[in-house]
Amino acid sequence: MSVFVVVPAFNEEKNICPVLRDIFSLYPTFKIVVVDDGSNDNTAKEALSCGAIVLRHAINRGQGASLKTGTDYAVKKGAEIIVHFDADRQFEPREIGLMIEPILKGVAEVILGSRFLSKNNNLPWTKKKIILPLARVINFLFTGCWLSDAHNGFRVLSRRAAEILDLKQDRMAHNSEIIRLIKENKLSFKEQGVTVYYHQYGQRFSGGVKIIKDLIIGNFLK
Repeated sequence: MSVFVVVPAFNEEKNICPVLRDIFSLYPTFKIVVVDDGSNDNTAKEALSCGAIVLRHAINRGQGASLKTGTDYAVKKGAEIIVHFDADRQFEPREIGLMIEPILKGVAEVILGSRFLSKNNNLPWTKKKIILPLARVINFLFTGCWLSDAHNGFRVLSRRAAEILDLKQDRMAHNSEIIRLIKENKLSFKEQGVTVYYHQYGQRFSGGVKIIKDLIIGNFLK
């Protein structure tokens, strides 16, 4: 199977090579596509030196746009399975194989990572008790699909799913957009527990407000 790992990256020159080396050491036949989203550091140069295919945005467009750029490229190059993976060492490369397995077995067309289905996570209290539960409710209101983890960037797509999930949301609202498109197109999906390492706090409440705004505008323009 032709597997492509799509890694959106913005100013990740310190993290990108360790992430790439870990993935290549475990899965040497995989192709890794790093989408440098308008970085002003050496992210692209570092990624190239570590063996990745590098695509570049001239300006910072957002994670959703980067995932679309990388996914579209992978589909054009014949990918049969596409993995979305972060550049900041937040996810565990060893779990890529576990995430791909249900696709290979025909269990589902989309596998969604969930930090709430894994016992290995030590979430900040405010994220665990306030921000992420609220995100689940908001995600349900916009998508009609109840998930244990609404905004997790670790996911795997079959080729058919990747061709169907035509993202329009350039920034973080793409997470909810993906779920809406899965439901609208009746794609089979499965949640799977993944490890998330919190090197920094990450998305805050203000970011959630921006996501809601983007979703409302996206629904209005749809």
